Amino acid sequence: MKTLLLFLTLSSATLIAAEKSDVSSPETITKIAFGSCYNGKGNTPIAVLDAAMKANPDLFIFLGDNIYGDTNDMEVLEKKYAVLGANPSFQNVVKNTHILATWDDHDYGVNDGGKSYPHKVESQKVFLDFFGDSKDSVRRQREGVYGSYSFGEKGKAVQIILLDTRYFRDELPKSKSETAPGNLNWYEPTTDTGKTLLGEAQWEWLEKQLQVPADVRIIGSSIQMIAYEKGMENWGNVPHEKQRFYDLLKKHKANHTFAISGDVHFTELSKENIGDYPFYDLTSSGMTKPVKSWAEAKNSFRVGDASWSLNVGMIEIDWDTSSLALKVIDPDGNSLIDHPVKFSELEF
Repeated sequence: MKTLLLFLTLSSATLIAAEKSDVSSPETITKIAFGSCYNGKGNTPIAVLDAAMKANPDLFIFLGDNIYGDTNDMEVLEKKYAVLGANPSFQNVVKNTHILATWDDHDYGVNDGGKSYPHKVESQKVFLDFFGDSKDSVRRQREGVYGSYSFGEKGKAVQIILLDTRYFRDELPKSKSETAPGNLNWYEPTTDTGKTLLGEAQWEWLEKQLQVPADVRIIGSSIQMIAYEKGMENWGNVPHEKQRFYDLLKKHKANHTFAISGDVHFTELSKENIGDYPFYDLTSSGMTKPVKSWAEAKNSFRVGDASWSLNVGMIEIDWDTSSLALKVIDPDGNSLIDHPVKFSELEF
């Protein structure tokens, strides 16, 4: 499997010497594809993966719900990963680009699951085995599947931080109010500031990662970071954790940082100002089975329109013009979202 091959050739000494991201590569990258929520069966082609590969991305990021495992039986989980692994569209990705991955609830093992899932240790091993982490990889040495990856040299340096929003997360408060129009109303923001989304170990690691020099920094979160009004799982369920993240961005002047997310079975671009800093979250979700009614739910932070077409996200970096494009395409390669951003806009 070509998954993570460029990283696994690096020695442990190289990783320690870097003292930056968990894993580093000198390779310059310009195009990153990502997606989430695959619930297909058998050898049916994954149309959006095929469309993404036609664009020749340097990387593909699987952001979670990469399979729908939903089980306490690790043999069942392994078999469901095997179905994805045997799919010709997935094999095409493995053979022609490099893969990074984190998980969400369904590949973690339980719908809307958090730290109380009893098989999270076993599930982590199954996940890391499938995505090809070496026996001595950093992610095998700690709890959770979060990790950071740097590419390129100074002036063209990209850092990708993939978070784990499941392993350490406390239970969320279920909504007590009736469902309002434009709101799914499954969960509501907690007022308990003792509840955590990431867990303290991951928070300490994240603060260090935000200090790594990067010309472009991408935060990969399985759940949406900005949009919260729909009442689905999102960072707004634990507002003090969301604020903590924003405070860290400001504290360390983590310029040129934006987020990508999945989970919701449709695509949209959200923007929230942190002071004068426009923080973006590009959501691509629905490699299979998008949901129109969820796309119609309220999001006051949305830029442009949402789409419930099958979709995959694309980040295109133009180093010559110091700009990037936040894109989402459908299975035919047509643009659903295409939002240009200059590096100079993303500065504290």
